[in-house]
Amino acid sequence: MTGARLIAAVCAATLLAPPGVVRAGNQARPARPAGGKPAAQRAVVVAPLSTLGSESTAAPVRRLAGELETALGQTAGVRVIGTAAAVEAIKQAKKPALRACDGDAACLAELGKLVGADWVVYGEVGGLGDVQVVYLQLIDVTAARELRSTTLEASAGDDPEGGARGAAVRLVAPERFVGSVAVTVDVAGAAIYVDGKRLARSPAPALQLPVGTHALRVTHPEFRDFVRFVDVPFDRSVSVPVALQQFPVVERDLESRDRPGAVGAEGPPAGPGAVAPAPWYRSWWAIAGFGALALTGAALTVGVLADGTDADQTRPVEPPVP
Repeated sequence: MTGARLIAAVCAATLLAPPGVVRAGNQARPARPAGGKPAAQRAVVVAPLSTLGSESTAAPVRRLAGELETALGQTAGVRVIGTAAAVEAIKQAKKPALRACDGDAACLAELGKLVGADWVVYGEVGGLGDVQVVYLQLIDVTAARELRSTTLEASAGDDPEGGARGAAVRLVAPERFVGSVAVTVDVAGAAIYVDGKRLARSPAPALQLPVGTHALRVTHPEFRDFVRFVDVPFDRSVSVPVALQQFPVVERDLESRDRPGAVGAEGPPAGPGAVAPAPWYRSWWAIAGFGALALTGAALTVGVLADGTDADQTRPVEPPVP
């Protein structure tokens, strides 16, 4: 291929590359911003967990640290630098003090800079016996300050807050710490309120809510309100069936409308050949009475006008001549 053809092929490949993608040889990689890292990508290093100010090497603590690293790695937009890699970097830099920062933000920020991390996750282990609780902190390396904190409990049972994965999300992506509630209402058009705010009308898809306890209210003008508290677990859905109860007055009114011959009832009267009674205002005596009243009123009006008296004027009444 000549030099001119080679230059033309390179230019064509560059122009045909899709937006946001940079071609490199035979592979494509996402375009990088000015900082040199992919958009929304954060490097997080897990500092050695400590107990009473010194690094903890107990088996339960090591298991918790491993679960936390795995959970952080499963969170979108996060790249994890494990504790082992951090310890090795500290050893190579000959800075043993960084292995026991004891929650000091400046010390942890220095550790983050050493391994090229944006955030540092540090944990202090507490508890008695088999009950182990880790008090976690998220440190911003650039600002050298704490961003958020949470706890992680070593529990073999069902944890509604999601265990290590829930703790990781609470630290690095708190907006994703949610669950959902599927509200199934047996009446269409009912308003669904959560914590006093109307979110939907039935039928409605599952509602995504923050983890925790919420006040649910379902209301309809013809039915009694349905009210209860709902516990929303992390990354799971809760089903709430709602059977609304009708107001007694509305129920009796509907029953009366369904009875044959009732005022306002819909449909033909019951029984073959039966004729519904005419309303009272269509009876012959009502029509005759209305006609007589109308004729009397007309006669009075004509008599007054024939007398020559203006209906809008008044005149004094003179006493009779003896």
